[in-house]
Amino acid sequence: MKTPQQVRAMVDGLKQLYPDGICSLQYKKDYELLFAVRLSAQCTDERVNQVTPALFARFPTLEAFAQADVDEVGEYIHSCGFFRAKSRDLVLCAQMLLSQHGGKVPGTMEELVALPGVGRKTANLILGDVFHTPSVVVADTHCIRISGRLGLTDGTKDPGKVEKQLREILPPEESNDFCHRLVLHGRAVCIARRPQCEGCTLRPWCDHFAKNGGQRP
Repeated sequence: MKTPQQVRAMVDGLKQLYPDGICSLQYKKDYELLFAVRLSAQCTDERVNQVTPALFARFPTLEAFAQADVDEVGEYIHSCGFFRAKSRDLVLCAQMLLSQHGGKVPGTMEELVALPGVGRKTANLILGDVFHTPSVVVADTHCIRISGRLGLTDGTKDPGKVEKQLREILPPEESNDFCHRLVLHGRAVCIARRPQCEGCTLRPWCDHFAKNGGQRP
């Protein structure tokens, strides 16, 4: 495992490379982020961002979503995949937000995961981006892959274990943005099949680079 100094060096290195450590999903309202994250399951953020402007224009309020026909919602999000389940979840989630939370997105893990289609990853993203909760770890595929390669985790692919291991070592105030930056780094440099190790900012501290013939400075 890494020393606190090594972890800080990685945090600072990614911060310099990606100053804006924010979610790439586009939204204006808190519930729009919640819905966009649901749509992003098994789909790219780029595709979701292509779909949501028309979706949110057609259903501009929670009330509109709550009263929406599930099949019509499905027509707008068809290209995101699994559109039947996702459209059902959006409508049911809107209804629950109105009936149980006064039309507001709740701010606790327990309340969030009780919403249709919301798991821990989505809940953590909402807690971090909307409520700025410290020690939040969004263990998506990029985060799991890169943290394992770096040696920040033991290499487990289990999201819950990755979340726990990263929470134990990351500075609480940095963890959420660090995870967003891992996503950006995973798309640009630490690609799943062919990581671009030679030009990687994190190379000095990366276990994967060292194990594959690289030399630490």
